Amino acid sequence: MLSVLAALMALGMAGCGVATPAVESPTAQATAVPATQAVGVVPQQGGPGGSGTFASVAPTYQDLAYADVSPAQKLDLYIPTLGSGPFPVVVMVHGGGFMMGDKSDGTGLAGVDQLLAAGYAVASINYRLSGEAIYPAQINDAKAAIRFLRANANKYNLNPDKIGAWGASAGGNLVALLGTTCGVAELEGAELGNADQSSCVQAVVDWFGPIDFLAMDEQFAGTSCPQNHNDASSPESKLVGAAIQTVPDLVKTTNPMSYIDATDAPFLIQHGSADCNIPPVQGKNLADALGAAFGTENATYTLIDGAGHGGAQFETESNLQLVMDFLEKHLK
Repeated sequence: MLSVLAALMALGMAGCGVATPAVESPTAQATAVPATQAVGVVPQQGGPGGSGTFASVAPTYQDLAYADVSPAQKLDLYIPTLGSGPFPVVVMVHGGGFMMGDKSDGTGLAGVDQLLAAGYAVASINYRLSGEAIYPAQINDAKAAIRFLRANANKYNLNPDKIGAWGASAGGNLVALLGTTCGVAELEGAELGNADQSSCVQAVVDWFGPIDFLAMDEQFAGTSCPQNHNDASSPESKLVGAAIQTVPDLVKTTNPMSYIDATDAPFLIQHGSADCNIPPVQGKNLADALGAAFGTENATYTLIDGAGHGGAQFETESNLQLVMDFLEKHLK
């Protein structure tokens, strides 16, 4: 997991220096998470077609097509072996700078085994990457996957009223958009199928996702972190098909804060204080904006001291328990 994350994050987003970026102290409901020993990964037992270190078992259903425009529009569905259901669902959205990553390795994510043990079904999705299609294809795909799960809830023994989303890095941006764009028709991608179903989610876990692309270089100014997000070659620019500062109106539609209102899902936002890929203040600003709209009790920001862009400190037993507690509050 960690080796995959390190390689893909390094390629997919800007590199990170050794200095810690200057960030403000969190003012939204924030929790400091100590660095403790990372949870060990159980060796894969699922046989061929399993997801390696992403989970200790193979998906119950692999490569389910949630739309038919692209071969990328598939998901893997894990169903708990204990309990009778219908099961609440956590949709996992991998990272990789919108350019790479895969549902089978869950780039940047952890916790599938813990979710299954706690009685959640898990849907790990692929989506069209920026080399295939520019934005809003990615959020269209994520919404189509949610609608597919609701349309097939009876078939797979899922609870259509209890769907959460958990994403890392680029996936963090997409799940944050899921959480704030319920009912936003221009991002729905209804033509991808199951248009009679809702794409709303009931809880969001955003791990170190980029939020305000246009502010990233400015927020890193004065630190040793690279200021290259405005470059035409950056992952954010490749996502929208142009240097981000040249298409600000389009880029604003990638920003979950553009859509915040009092109907949004509860959020748990976690960021490393030493992240040189995404400014940690991005998560704080999102949490502050959400808290102002519908209460700080529904917008928790956790700054993980010393952590970078993902890594072992996000995967500790204590930190994963924070995530599980949040999901239990809103999905059980």
